[in-house]
Amino acid sequence: MARLVMKFGGTSVADIDRIRNVARHVKREVAASHQVAVVVSAMAGTTNQLVEWTRAASRLHDAREYDAVVAAGEQITAGLLATTLQDMGVNARSWLGWQIPIRTDSAHGAARIANIDGSTMIGRMEQGQVAVVAGFQGVAPDNRVSTFGRGGSDTTAVALAAAVGADRCDIYTDVDGVYTTDPRIVAKARRMSRISYEEMLEMASLGAKVLQVRSVEMAMVHGVRTFVRSSFSDPDSPDLINAAEPPGTLICDEDEIVEKQVVTGIAYSKDEAQISLRRVADKPGVAAAVFMPLSTANINVDMIVQNISEDGSLTDLTFTVPIADFDRAQAVLEGARDHVGYQAIQGSTDVAKISVIGIGMRSHAGVAAQAFEALATRGINIRAITTSEIKISMLIDASYTELAVRTLHSLYGLDKD
Repeated sequence: MARLVMKFGGTSVADIDRIRNVARHVKREVAASHQVAVVVSAMAGTTNQLVEWTRAASRLHDAREYDAVVAAGEQITAGLLATTLQDMGVNARSWLGWQIPIRTDSAHGAARIANIDGSTMIGRMEQGQVAVVAGFQGVAPDNRVSTFGRGGSDTTAVALAAAVGADRCDIYTDVDGVYTTDPRIVAKARRMSRISYEEMLEMASLGAKVLQVRSVEMAMVHGVRTFVRSSFSDPDSPDLINAAEPPGTLICDEDEIVEKQVVTGIAYSKDEAQISLRRVADKPGVAAAVFMPLSTANINVDMIVQNISEDGSLTDLTFTVPIADFDRAQAVLEGARDHVGYQAIQGSTDVAKISVIGIGMRSHAGVAAQAFEALATRGINIRAITTSEIKISMLIDASYTELAVRTLHSLYGLDKD
């Protein structure tokens, strides 16, 4: 017997038929004598509709009322799934964030979890009751509902798993695991049976859409073994009933992975924009003058490249920001022009970030050089580079994205069985 938290996203609960399919997955685990809690998202499209209505009501809406509206989607799903489980003879009850409670900070619309009291939930689970929890929401210090931002149900599931001491957190999605790269680009991309927390964190933050970044961070901090699997598989398949390792990808501690490949996966993101400040005076405080206003405006800066002139008097600063913040970032920098003292500002949204990820890179030299050479052979120019112990990221022209992904995936042997 194990204690499980199961999470189902919007496409998995898109209509009553799919909710019934989810209920069958839950019933299978209950029949195997597991203690089960379920976290659900809003039905596909519901949150978008609620956001649209809120913005139509007021362009400058109160963030607290925004949360009151958008949190309703998960409440509906939780009630419908609990009702469906009861109809199947499973003891189930729906729970909202404030009922558990899931305590958050006061950042309505983008709240972070402060703590969860899992004692009541544990008691119900030990009595054999399935707790169906509305994801994406908690209760702020002002005792009003708060929400966690898009993808927040993943964070709810992992945090709840940590709070109740779950043996595993199963994230059911519309894909059957984490792949070495996007299968839509590389047909030979392989599903990984296991991936470390650090690698998954890099994959999620660098473009892989399987899990929300915050949920992976939380899983790593609390040591929550997280299993990505498909909600569209047959709940009664022999591969799933009492299976020690059902199909999917386990996100776990590095020590649980026996064979560590040099490179685990290739991620990409087209949600990048490049900004260059030309002929900036090279003196102490200039970098702070550039990046502090962006930080104050909550604009994240990623890659940074600095080129100093031969006489050391001027420098060019090139960096990337999320494409959604591109216009705002340029406006912030235009406002700081007199203080910074740059002579020109240039920008481009036609770029993509390609990343090579793998914990094996810590102990292997030459991984970056191989990537640079392979891309050069294909005529792909690299605009900027950043590295860490387990990651190399390169900024290239967006038109070369698919070619770069296929080239690197093949280079490191990821398309081999």
